[in-house]
Amino acid sequence: MSVEIPYVRDITFEYGACDEVSPLIRRVVADNPSAFTFKGTGTYIIGHGEVAVVDPGPMLMPHVEALLAALEGETVSHILITHTHSDHSPAAKPLKALTGAPTYAFGPHGAGQDGTDDVKVEEDGDMDFKPDVEVRHGDILEGEGWSVECVYTPGHTSNHMCFALREEKALFTGDHVMGWSTSIVSPPDGNMKKYMASLEMLLQRDDEIYWPTHGPAIRDPKPFVRAFIAHREERERQIMKQLASGKTRIADMVPVMYAAVDKRLHPAAARSVFAHMEHLVERGLVAADGKPSLGANYRLV
Repeated sequence: MSVEIPYVRDITFEYGACDEVSPLIRRVVADNPSAFTFKGTGTYIIGHGEVAVVDPGPMLMPHVEALLAALEGETVSHILITHTHSDHSPAAKPLKALTGAPTYAFGPHGAGQDGTDDVKVEEDGDMDFKPDVEVRHGDILEGEGWSVECVYTPGHTSNHMCFALREEKALFTGDHVMGWSTSIVSPPDGNMKKYMASLEMLLQRDDEIYWPTHGPAIRDPKPFVRAFIAHREERERQIMKQLASGKTRIADMVPVMYAAVDKRLHPAAARSVFAHMEHLVERGLVAADGKPSLGANYRLV
């Protein structure tokens, strides 16, 4: 079975420009394109006059300066952080210092972990960020002419929070659902079981458009989310097929499963397979020779 993900790739951004994408939303894109960020981090501004900023982005001062230029004459009342990876939250520090606005997030990096501190070793985590206000699923934040609902979506990270602009039925999806690629789920902070549950939860909502931090808007979100779920289910079947063929290590599976993917991305792919392995072991479909890990041997149960 082949699952087609409806990516939108024909998108261009002018770095530093403030793009008005809806009546209540503007976007400024950071100049940090990569294999993991697509064209760069999209920082969103909600409202006019008294505004909220979603995902200030990486610690790049030209981006902070472009953001401040877009905010000239306005008051920032909220700084909203979807999660604490280094391309999303670090610029909250200078933005807060320059505007006085408090930060809102689920918590610091690893805040949604289930009693483990292994996440501290994650290289891409912004370990310095701690929100002024910790928000939870269903919390409502309000400003002048806008209101935002907090939608907790752990999986990509344990502290991942989406934000729903109720006036436009628009969901800022961070890295949970991106418009150009599936999200990386990398243990220990990433968790496939939680990621899948978070995708299923989005199908119960009535959002009409998604604004990811990377990539273009997703204007028909439910088929997109269903395709992401199907893609993950297909990956599970591929893993089971690899195990049935006698391959027992993730390192031996990745070159086969991701043969069409740039080999430079295989280390990230291996971590995604590891996340699937954790999920399969938890469900009793696969067993490991000890605690599941990148280097463990696995077998079908």
